Amino acid sequence: MTSNISQGKYNVVQRFKFLSIIVPTFKETDNLRPLITRIAAVMDKVSMPYEVIVVDDDSQDGSSEIINELAEKGYPVRIITRIGTRGLSTAVIHGFYEAKGDVLVCMDADLSHPPEALLCLIKVFEDSKVEFAIGSRYVPGAGTPESWGMFRWLNSKLATLLARPFTHVKDPMAGFFMLPRNVFERARSLNPIGYKIGLELIVKCSCHNIVEVPIYFETRKYGQSKLNIREQFNYIRHLKRLADFKLGDLSYFFQFCLVGSTGMIVDLFIYSLLLAMEVPLPLARALSIWVAMTWNFWLNRRLTFSYSRKGKILQQYIRFFSTCVLGAIVSWSIAVFIPQKVNMFADYILPVAVAGICVGTLVNFTLSRFWVFR
Repeated sequence: MTSNISQGKYNVVQRFKFLSIIVPTFKETDNLRPLITRIAAVMDKVSMPYEVIVVDDDSQDGSSEIINELAEKGYPVRIITRIGTRGLSTAVIHGFYEAKGDVLVCMDADLSHPPEALLCLIKVFEDSKVEFAIGSRYVPGAGTPESWGMFRWLNSKLATLLARPFTHVKDPMAGFFMLPRNVFERARSLNPIGYKIGLELIVKCSCHNIVEVPIYFETRKYGQSKLNIREQFNYIRHLKRLADFKLGDLSYFFQFCLVGSTGMIVDLFIYSLLLAMEVPLPLARALSIWVAMTWNFWLNRRLTFSYSRKGKILQQYIRFFSTCVLGAIVSWSIAVFIPQKVNMFADYILPVAVAGICVGTLVNFTLSRFWVFR
């Protein structure tokens, strides 16, 4: 697609007046000089001023010196060094807020994103309805290196599949994208984690008109990849945050029920273990319920209602225990009294018991959401 760009000045649609390119970095010193010079060669073809903002997480590897040297030579580039803060997504957000442009670009520093594709991304916005443009690896005309191997390809495809509830673009994992400032300013409650800032913006800016431009994703030549097991775990945490944002209490309720299911397994396992140890049945049952309840408390505090982890844990634990007791009483009361008091339910003891469990769970969830983990 880039081969179709004609030589000479490229007339940018009057929709934008200034382009800001944000490049998050950590120990990318070998890539900075070729990246900036290639961007400059591309932007020489565009009749629009631009800037490159390198947001560096205190690499201390000479990145600042290189950027300052390039700036002295006339390249429109500057560096922002963040002290005590690290993370690609937050670096991009920081750069967007510092940018002067009315159109914003994010791209990696490792040269995996070809600067030449900037022209194609810009051209997409000739359509005034477009709100987001992606340099995509998975549309016709795009490609990835053969050196990726099956594992990395499957890992990327699985991550894309997990993002499907939030967007139907083919490459939601892309770190090379462009969006107008007024679209970025629509974002609500930005709290990205990990590397997938593009997905965060697509969801929280409510982007509907998204165009994917094919690129060839290059393998880095210098430096080391920052993608590791920790970042993959952060991606799962990020998806949870997006689900909480998009679905609200429905997301919390689903997670609450999932935790409750694991608690049931813990309950039965501990109960069986204690009985095998010849612990008296009443004590074994009480202990297994207590262990399962504590398990549910810990998982809900850690995962479902993770926003509450700064709260007083003992106070939360006592409240959670109270809600469990109340939920059990509600469930028991429905299962016992409804068949006794309402003749039409006398022959439907099990369905009534299930209804009691559902109501008890709903009581537990409501009190947990708005009282225990408020």
